Amino acid sequence: MAEDRLIFDRALLRRRHARAALKGPATFLMDRVAAELAERLALITRRFAIAADIGSPTAALQGALGSCAQIDTLIGVAAHASLDREGGPRIRADEEALPFKDGALDLVVSALGLQFVNDLPGTLRQIRRALKPDGLFLAALLGEATLTELRQAFAAAETEIEGGLSPRVAPFADIRTLGGLLQRAEFALPVVDRETLTVRYDSAFSLMQDLRRMGATNMLIARRRTPLRRATLMRAAEIYAARFADQDQRVRATFDVVWVSGWAPHPTQQQPLRPGSARARLADALGATEISAGEDVPGGRR
Repeated sequence: MAEDRLIFDRALLRRRHARAALKGPATFLMDRVAAELAERLALITRRFAIAADIGSPTAALQGALGSCAQIDTLIGVAAHASLDREGGPRIRADEEALPFKDGALDLVVSALGLQFVNDLPGTLRQIRRALKPDGLFLAALLGEATLTELRQAFAAAETEIEGGLSPRVAPFADIRTLGGLLQRAEFALPVVDRETLTVRYDSAFSLMQDLRRMGATNMLIARRRTPLRRATLMRAAEIYAARFADQDQRVRATFDVVWVSGWAPHPTQQQPLRPGSARARLADALGATEISAGEDVPGGRR
């Protein structure tokens, strides 16, 4: 990928994940997402011989799936060191250069890691190729509304104090874009849905402390390299409290979790019907009167 198309400083991301692991990470969001992913997988009546957890920033997902009877072997794959102290097979590899042959895996899962790759379309294509025919991909990524309150507070504070903006919160993908990326990667039966979580904090400073403990503070290539001015930080916290506090003075933070799934194509999968092949009319199903394209709608316009 060309240097000017890079968004995330992934070397810095790895260092921050390692620091968070040493200092004691904030795991509430990962724990919730890992438990939800395990529940979603349990609804699929399939057995998966070889599965890979790609890029999850902690071992929470491997813990949630460790006793899953559907999976024979689960391999952890990540570029950071946070999995090194955990049990189970693991591979140290960059999520943008997966070390699997085509058709090597029955299942690929990921929890809150893939939104930080620079080439998400390319990574999704690699995942699809690594799956056996009729293999499953199931993942959770942070979506576009994540930390919208923090983004707005810093934008207002920097405009007021410094006369300009600098990138501070990652530009996460929206649900429609992610659906399109699954189709471009040639997944069959793609599904995308979202869950919006609201977490409350005593102050914006408490939120920023949790972000440090997640290893998720600013790692954008385009970030400002000079230290954040204290006046800007204090003003951002004031604006945050003024705009996003509840009656008890605690502030809200949004985490937008987008769920994506898709299957490696296989001839036995359901196929969409050809246009015009329906055997029943929609009007009959709805108990309505069908109006042809050339008729006037009573009381309406042509």
